Amino acid sequence: MPSFRNDRIQEEMKREVDRVIRDELSDPRLKKGTYSITHVDVTRDLSYAKIHVSVLEDELKDDVLKALKSAAGFIRRELMRGMNLRYTPELQFLEDNNIAYGIHINELLKQVGAGEGQERGQGEE
Repeated sequence: MPSFRNDRIQEEMKREVDRVIRDELSDPRLKKGTYSITHVDVTRDLSYAKIHVSVLEDELKDDVLKALKSAAGFIRRELMRGMNLRYTPELQFLEDNNIAYGIHINELLKQVGAGEGQERGQGEE
């Protein structure tokens, strides 16, 4: 049975974590790169939250994830203040490669499309 309450908590936590990172944290490692909170998984008992982060620049992934992991306690405290929950979960930041994978697939499809266009142009002549 799906838990609609858990889904609402996950979406609210995603928005709130993103707000805290962008507005409250002043770590220079987070100001360099382009990143996105893609998904939040919260356990049913609200003891843990896995926060999936996608970083566009490969060379900045480690720095961004280290910065987020070191600020996890601060972010959790801000979540306590911003969200009306009895328990605030322990935060775990994980790397998410879905956006980079999507960009890679898009580039491959463009190459295949360009190859087909060239073959059709040669066949018509």
